[in-house]
Amino acid sequence: MHDLQPLVSLHGISKHFGEGPARVDALRDIDIDVYPEQVVGLLGPSGSGKSTLLNVIGAIVTPSSGRMTLDSEDVFAGRWLRSDLRRMRLEKIGFIFQLHNLLPFLNSLENVALVLDLAGAPPATGRERARELLDYLEVGNRAGAMPASLSGGEAQRVAIARALANRPRIILADEPTAALDSQRARIVMDLLRRVAREQQAAILVVTHDEKVFDHFDRMFHLRDGQLDGG
Repeated sequence: MHDLQPLVSLHGISKHFGEGPARVDALRDIDIDVYPEQVVGLLGPSGSGKSTLLNVIGAIVTPSSGRMTLDSEDVFAGRWLRSDLRRMRLEKIGFIFQLHNLLPFLNSLENVALVLDLAGAPPATGRERARELLDYLEVGNRAGAMPASLSGGEAQRVAIARALANRPRIILADEPTAALDSQRARIVMDLLRRVAREQQAAILVVTHDEKVFDHFDRMFHLRDGQLDGG
């Protein structure tokens, strides 16, 4: 596998907030490579830097220093090398959250198709791709359902479909199973493993959920902004 190029590559990534006595070092000199087909766990206590790291990779938080390559493109080297980070996120990254964050006034199909609308795809293309993904994740029968009528597991599958809409090869998941019971949590992690394999994707999962640890290819532990493991 390691003959391949990593999809996520971080070298010396640090992030601090504030200056002087008030300075907080959220990330310290992080090096990490994640390859296609890998599902990687980011573990650690609250405040250890897990979500900050995910947000740096997602180009939501700007690192203080270091270099980052996403899908073979150098995207950060002391500064962002892309002027349009929103476009970069649309092209390269899918996000999955603990709470599904589906728009309550759109049905399942419309929630997934919206991502393609934002990317400029024709409406018919967006709806076709959305239907294909909902079928792939075995919630096609819920395409017309509003979020309020979905079970927790169904809503999380629709959210995964939305994350896959633009065919990103990097998927960032922040506590995706925390709101699910053991059986549904395992189903969601099995789906993510399948996505990694079939779409040649790299998936990074922030979690405290011990019941899904056996689904990871590698696990990294963060403590006080520093990484060990992998």
